[in-house]
Amino acid sequence: MAQRAAIVTGASSGIGLAIARMLGEEGHALTLAARRPEKLAAAADELARSGLDVQHVAGDLGDEQAIVDVVRRHEQRFGRCDVLVNNAGVGMGELVDELTTRKVDIQLATNLRSVFLFYREALPMLRRAGAEHRNALVVNTASISAIRGEAWLSVYSATKHGVVGFTQSMNKELAAAGIKSTALCPGFVDTPMTDFVKEHVPAEAMIRPTDIAEAVRYLLGTSPGCVVPEIRFERPGGGLGAPAP
Repeated sequence: MAQRAAIVTGASSGIGLAIARMLGEEGHALTLAARRPEKLAAAADELARSGLDVQHVAGDLGDEQAIVDVVRRHEQRFGRCDVLVNNAGVGMGELVDELTTRKVDIQLATNLRSVFLFYREALPMLRRAGAEHRNALVVNTASISAIRGEAWLSVYSATKHGVVGFTQSMNKELAAAGIKSTALCPGFVDTPMTDFVKEHVPAEAMIRPTDIAEAVRYLLGTSPGCVVPEIRFERPGGGLGAPAP
């Protein structure tokens, strides 16, 4: 059995891959999960070549059975889960009078419902880790849109508000079990997900995925008596909201 192990979703690139790399550097065996098999395999191979103990499980993380499979395969391989990173997410911009039901459902399932279900499925392992060292950690990637709702990204903003609220509830519900939860609320991060806005905000002016990963490294080092419920990441001057179309 690994001495420490972590599940990271949305781990094929960007924030998820940066966090996974950091967790591996900190001694965690890794299960990476994401939707696109080829891209995920490439990310896992990259980490494995660095000497990290890693497996990957591809699937639509808006689907319940895919979530069950990720957690089951993680437990079969590593036997424990000390850190769960709920990072998988999707943003689809639409005006409210043009909302597409399918796009609404995809965002609800991937950004919000999957967080609930990953907690449920991973909790037996997280509880064992919490009982052992009182410092099991769940990191939920929200957004600065969870703090202030954005036009055109209304559904995305609503799902990320939900992530923050659920994180707060989990800290109350799971504190006695030694399980801590943190919501990460970044502004624009230089990832493929923000390509749509890079003509307005250049990549070099954005937050970096490594900024987010270093914040999670900090969380790993906090004592059992310290809970950090939320971290905001903004650009100098308070950031920039997504432009309306």
